[in-house]
Amino acid sequence: MKVAILGMGSVGKGVLRMLGEKDLGIDVTAVADSKSALIDKNGISIADILRVKQKSGFCGDRSLGALDVVKKADYDVLVEVTPTNAITGEPALTHILEAIDRGHDIVTSNKGPISREFSLLMSKAREKGVQIRYEATVGGAIPIMHTLDQGLAGNRILAIFGVLNGTCNFILTRMADEGLTYEQALLEAREMGYAEADPTYDVKGIDPAIKLVILANKFWKETVRLEDVDITGINKLTNNALRLAEEQHCTIRLIAEAIPGRGILRVAPRLLPITHPLVVEGTLNAITIETDMAGEITLIGKGAGSVETASAILGDLLCIRDIHEGSHPETA
Repeated sequence: MKVAILGMGSVGKGVLRMLGEKDLGIDVTAVADSKSALIDKNGISIADILRVKQKSGFCGDRSLGALDVVKKADYDVLVEVTPTNAITGEPALTHILEAIDRGHDIVTSNKGPISREFSLLMSKAREKGVQIRYEATVGGAIPIMHTLDQGLAGNRILAIFGVLNGTCNFILTRMADEGLTYEQALLEAREMGYAEADPTYDVKGIDPAIKLVILANKFWKETVRLEDVDITGINKLTNNALRLAEEQHCTIRLIAEAIPGRGILRVAPRLLPITHPLVVEGTLNAITIETDMAGEITLIGKGAGSVETASAILGDLLCIRDIHEGSHPETA
């Protein structure tokens, strides 16, 4: 199977490294970063491209770009891992639509287009008979989509609750464990590389709200957008609130919750018993699924990271490969 990869940030390089280390029968025939691209229908040396990127800052020809890869390269699956723009979904939305029009399958970690234009993308994919897989958009390495699609097939999903942002979880953990102020914990998160220079999307709850939109659209076939989510972040929390919670043998976590039967779609700090399954430490993510047959199931894992996100992307790629080959993922 041939893949083209758009995006050579942390995630893109992680995907390339894992493809280079594992013999999965997947060839990379094109790559693009924000300023250049490389296309070779015979396959690209992953070691060479990573070395060139590290040395020069470019992956290839500066006269080529991502759209050249989408329109001209020889590939079966487009892996779209460029940075997220939650407002417009661009340029990833254009990349994905162009690839679908060409009849190619899609694997993406890009939350922007999936959250903004879910119905459009799924409709276009059905028309063209192609797949869009986006395990890596929610929960990093946690296989939430695969679990619900396969492991819990036949169950009715009643509700989803989750800790979906590692930056916020790290800040809340440090505030509770060490008595830090919000500002001190945020500074520590920045120093450790867990928070961006501008942490607005994380601390104001926008990032977990985007992930909640994706889950709601997938599992309840709704047309939900970010504007439909009631969002409260952690940026106004005080360590006083954490101390009061501790006196009640509780703590505070930023919880994203979707309960369609009650019309609930929100992200907000919640008081939880310290023994609750969603009280995870540090940068971990956790997702509880409430079902009609299996009851409640909680998945816990790393919600971000180069290799961790690559795990989700490779899982999607192998699902597509197995479908094309007529085998089943669980027996491949």
